[in-house]
Amino acid sequence: MITLDNRGLEPPQPMMRTLNALEKTPLGGSIIIINDRIPMFLFAELDEQGITYHTEEQDDGSFKVMITKPR
Repeated sequence: MITLDNRGLEPPQPMMRTLNALEKTPLGGSIIIINDRIPMFLFAELDEQGITYHTEEQDDGSFKVMITKPR
């Protein structure tokens, strides 16, 4: 499983890093990203591709997102 800490990066770097990692992730695989804010534009892209995700706000105000590629 890949974990990407995207905190402190300016848009569109978090989304580009995430999509690049997702391309390398095998079907059924997952990645975790940590972002400073909710990645709304990424969510739209994931929805369009049929990729599932789950978001949890962290105690420090960041957002942890688990993204799972369908099989």
